Amino acid sequence: MRPIVYSTHRLHPRAEAIIPEAGELQVASALDDATLIREASEASVVIVRAPIPAALFDTAPALRAAIRHGAGLDMIPIEAATKAGVLVANVPGVNAPTVAEHVFMMALALLRGFRRVDRDLRGTGWNAGRDHAYAAHDLGGRKIGIVGLGNVGTEIARIAVHGFRLEVLAHSRTPKPIGGVRFVALDALLGAADIVVLCCPLTTETRGLMNAERIGRMRHGALLINVSRGPVIVDAALIAALREGRIAGAALDVFAEQPLPADHPYLGFDNVIVTPHLAGITEESMMRMGVGAAEQALQVLRGEQPTNLRNPEALDEFRRRFG
Repeated sequence: MRPIVYSTHRLHPRAEAIIPEAGELQVASALDDATLIREASEASVVIVRAPIPAALFDTAPALRAAIRHGAGLDMIPIEAATKAGVLVANVPGVNAPTVAEHVFMMALALLRGFRRVDRDLRGTGWNAGRDHAYAAHDLGGRKIGIVGLGNVGTEIARIAVHGFRLEVLAHSRTPKPIGGVRFVALDALLGAADIVVLCCPLTTETRGLMNAERIGRMRHGALLINVSRGPVIVDAALIAALREGRIAGAALDVFAEQPLPADHPYLGFDNVIVTPHLAGITEESMMRMGVGAAEQALQVLRGEQPTNLRNPEALDEFRRRFG
């Protein structure tokens, strides 16, 4: 029987074409815990695009690796995987240009009041839409503050400096020299930036990072863009700031609860752009992420370590299980 590569979602066709070289691809029929546990029970590799339960590692004796289709590892219970001797890998950086492009699309749309323009042009007429132009703003000449300078943050900084000639402030746990970027404390960034972009990982330190106090430190009229994870923002605090007009708008791609409920307050603001967790998704980025995950799945099936191994502490138990 050929090894099973079980994926929570369909993969890009180029990725699906790779897997038959060494295994059989199976795709989840549903994403609830019970289904994932049952269907992955004979898998050798799991490719992850949705949260998987820790119990999955206890019921899949042939499981060698869980490979994230993307960068963020919060969908994989790494501690449970490590204890079970299951290798965890990801595909970092390949969708960073895609996310960065999304950030600037959102910044421009907010500064130009695109939602209002589009709504009134379609609903009332040409002049009603055009009138919003007088309250629009240029992006050039502004300060952008980037919270988290990993692959995504670095790409945002590069475009900001070389594409729009923005002044770039950054806050990161691991500062690294980047031309045109000035590293500052978080509070200083929030108080100075016209546009604050959240692209930090979700950790115990970043959960609830943007609470009422920190949102209150943002410049009056600033914009907030979140392409990180939903729980980085305290929703009640952001909603209050929007209602009170303390910030000019927000673009949110990720949420503490997904899908976002149809009656969520965010959907009632003209100056909030809501997107359904798609900042990193294009045909091109899905190809890069899918192929990257599939290639590492094949590495594992050949008895090799995946290129982007994230829990090397699992290797002793892995070797005990598989030799």
